[in-house]
Amino acid sequence: MKILVLQSSGRASGNTARVAALAEEALRSEAVRTGESLVLEEIHLAQRGLHACTGCRSCFDRGERTCPHADDLLAVKAKMSEADGLVLAGPVYVNDVNGIMKNWIDRLAHVCHRPEFAGKVALLLATTGATSAKHTLRSMQVPLWTWGYRIAGSQWFKTGATTSMEEIRRRHAERISHASSRLFQEIRGRAFMRPSFISLMIFRIQQAGWSMAKKDSIDYAYWRDNGWLDSRASTFFFPHRANPIKTRLAGLIGAAVAAMTL
Repeated sequence: MKILVLQSSGRASGNTARVAALAEEALRSEAVRTGESLVLEEIHLAQRGLHACTGCRSCFDRGERTCPHADDLLAVKAKMSEADGLVLAGPVYVNDVNGIMKNWIDRLAHVCHRPEFAGKVALLLATTGATSAKHTLRSMQVPLWTWGYRIAGSQWFKTGATTSMEEIRRRHAERISHASSRLFQEIRGRAFMRPSFISLMIFRIQQAGWSMAKKDSIDYAYWRDNGWLDSRASTFFFPHRANPIKTRLAGLIGAAVAAMTL
């Protein structure tokens, strides 16, 4: 099993880094307990120097490798592709994700068109000085849903401006451990084979949208080549074990949403 820990704080040893470190500690404990092989890799987005998206649409229209920015984005994306799971951690800035994370999401916008992370599982973690992080977690969750991830859980932690590792451990270690254990077990138990109602619905909305795309677009070709455009043949990115009634209902609601919005 391989899990990528990706965090967006500009502080290399701040609250977010400490929460992420406790998540890594819990994941290693799960690996020892179960006898599962585990490879953990950590990426600090602040150290990757990702340029701001300029909205040129080159990744949409001609493919992500035509992006004018020669930076580490595709290397980060390759690490995501190699991993079975993702721990995504970031701080709250002005009641939302911080700019580093938002830019990373924006730079991966092409994956909203060409989802390639189906079958992977993510855990979302946020730290906040005082306010709620629910909106922040939502900003993290929605793109990952669209990219194909299964969300194993999302947790936020009130930490104050700066909190010692000892205090974070005392106040939050139990919740971090529980959330990390769930991520580990969902990957190990292949829970992605039972996609959630919302994941099934999002797939149907995307399917409807890209079936109407221009036939010469790379997005249409991507969906066509993966065999995802026929709603009778494909109800998700891969054959799955979700309840047939849930699958059918999610498809109907997704089709209805698509009809109203596309």
